Amino acid sequence: MNKNIRDCLKERILIIDGAMGTMIQKYKLQEKDYRGDRFKDWHTDVKGNNDLLSITQPGIVEAIHREYLEAGADIIETNTFSSTSIAQADYDMQSLAYELNVDAALCAREIADEYTAKDPSKPRFVAGAIGPLNKTLSLSPDVNNPGYRAVTFDEVTEAYMEQIRGLVDGGVDILLVETIFDTLNAKAAIYAIKKYFRQTGKTELPIMISGTITDASGRTLSGQTLEAFYISVLHARPLSIGLNCALGAAQMRPHIEELSQIANCYTSAYPNAGLPNAFGEYDEQPEETAHIIEEWAREGFVNIVGGCCGTTPDHIKHIADEVKKYKPRELPIMDEVLT
Repeated sequence: MNKNIRDCLKERILIIDGAMGTMIQKYKLQEKDYRGDRFKDWHTDVKGNNDLLSITQPGIVEAIHREYLEAGADIIETNTFSSTSIAQADYDMQSLAYELNVDAALCAREIADEYTAKDPSKPRFVAGAIGPLNKTLSLSPDVNNPGYRAVTFDEVTEAYMEQIRGLVDGGVDILLVETIFDTLNAKAAIYAIKKYFRQTGKTELPIMISGTITDASGRTLSGQTLEAFYISVLHARPLSIGLNCALGAAQMRPHIEELSQIANCYTSAYPNAGLPNAFGEYDEQPEETAHIIEEWAREGFVNIVGGCCGTTPDHIKHIADEVKKYKPRELPIMDEVLT
């Protein structure tokens, strides 16, 4: 019998992949590369729309997935961080949202299955990446009108529903709501997930939730403390709750420690490769990142670890090598039952 992700989480610390954008940058793609033949006459520039590459350059996306799996990743994320109609409006590609998610999920599914077939004792899982959007429900984009919102809760929910449908149709194992800086956006994503499975009658997929602490205050961009954020999304009954992006591993440590003490589900952490330098690049070497994350594993803080901005397959390999000698964090026994 094939192991599911819950079986694997009981046995060991799982590895999630590293940055997709960082790897895409290494290819130094130009406008024509993003367009491909299909969009060669598109009326707006599309360079920088990394999610579009799942359609126009699937070979590149597949190669990146393979590199992370070779490095030891158990979970690979779909190339869908901005694959909603709201985010794709920047390129006037709203109509492609569903297709982007299906194609990205199929791409990751094929490569994950290829590696599982090579070693069935180490199944590989596909996480459907659901990003935070480029519009926020909690904050006004107009400093002169704090009550204004560029988008409504219903509009966000509808956009996420379309993304979720594409990811599920493409065959993902998990839905990953990540890089959360506005918990209300995340709530819309969670609501969309629950609504989708309720309407379709399909078996609900596990949900991973990953927030972003933006600075030394220990709060999200929309002002929540870590504990408040955790309580705000607990109703989703997530497989895991964690943190990613904004901070390097050294800066993230106290927050991961706190989370490990309050979470009644599995915990995840995939930090950036340190903090960006003056040029916006990441200099932290793989062994440095891995050394810090090894400490988290030794202290029993984590169940899933990996990398975010600036991390590469080399970072993931070092992390995987360091944490494999430690047992995963044990789930606490909770007196209270969530109703």
